[in-house]
Amino acid sequence: MSKLLHNILFENVTHSTKNFTKHYHDTYTIGLTYKGVLKSYNSYESYESYEYSIRINNPGEVHAGESKDWSHVNFYPTTEVMTDLYEQIFLEKKIPYFRRHIIDNKLLFLKLHTFFNSYFSREDDILIESNLIDALSNLILTSVIYTKSYKDIFEDKKIIKDTYEFINDSIDTKFTLENLASNVNLSKYHFLRLFKKEFGLTPHAFIVNERLNRANSLIQSGLSISEASIQVGFNDQSHFARNFKKYFGYTPSLLQKNSNIIL
Repeated sequence: MSKLLHNILFENVTHSTKNFTKHYHDTYTIGLTYKGVLKSYNSYESYESYEYSIRINNPGEVHAGESKDWSHVNFYPTTEVMTDLYEQIFLEKKIPYFRRHIIDNKLLFLKLHTFFNSYFSREDDILIESNLIDALSNLILTSVIYTKSYKDIFEDKKIIKDTYEFINDSIDTKFTLENLASNVNLSKYHFLRLFKKEFGLTPHAFIVNERLNRANSLIQSGLSISEASIQVGFNDQSHFARNFKKYFGYTPSLLQKNSNIIL
């Protein structure tokens, strides 16, 4: 497999009727809808992902959704992949951010479809990588609305950045509201209010999401489900599995069985 796609998750799902609770990814989400509909929403707007539309989520964007007979493909390229390609095009290292959620562009849809088709058909690496670069460069050239300097996720939101680093430094810790608030020198009341206002999630939902993102990556890299869940702070396997499916729409065992492809 191309180094560009190492440890990047792909999904190929038919006739989904699942609901997705509020969550975020530390990667991009890029997907195509072939049939049915996904109604997705964030703190500000709601969108419908209809047949033959392109869906984009930027890293760190909180979103949720309800699907009905939804057949789609997704993949989750990292900020490094997108930043490197942006740098190759424009000769400056920037993180590109895209128009939120729905893009209506027939040529881009065709290019992304060609890429997904070559990936799922297990074509030669050189063809897959060429199709990937063709599709993502078209996305960057047609749909970027702004860029940021290359830096860590949430760098522009100090409270969230400091909390994110605090949580990730000790992901398996049993956090309290008091130690989260004192870490950023706020009262519990002001921490709760500002955190949710800036990010759209409660601190508890943020911690669960961060643990699940980490566990997802660990399982993809070959760790067992039980090892991954314990390493990120879940001691109850059934609780971990329920939360995992609630956030991602598939079980950890399905992820483990199919490596980086969810079918």
